[in-house]
Amino acid sequence: MYARIATFHGDPANLEEAVDAVRTRVAGDPPAGLEGAKMLMLVDRASGKGYGITLYDTEDAMRRGDEALKAMPGAGGTRLAVEFFEVPVHTLA
Repeated sequence: MYARIATFHGDPANLEEAVDAVRTRVAGDPPAGLEGAKMLMLVDRASGKGYGITLYDTEDAMRRGDEALKAMPGAGGTRLAVEFFEVPVHTLA
């Protein structure tokens, strides 16, 4: 398994709008390149900081997913960083 982790920061007052945008654009009906990906969105409602964690079965799928996510409009915050990891241990079903 592989993970793409994006770090974001936005205005805490706009956080719910950002969450709704991600639910609508990504989680509900994934766009091309994100088929089969599993997603997590972590937020700190006080600071406006968040992480978007997308999990993929293969490294190639992660690269395709990265291209799809980079092409999407922002969800109300600033993307600060994107990192890529192998996930050697997980307990996800």
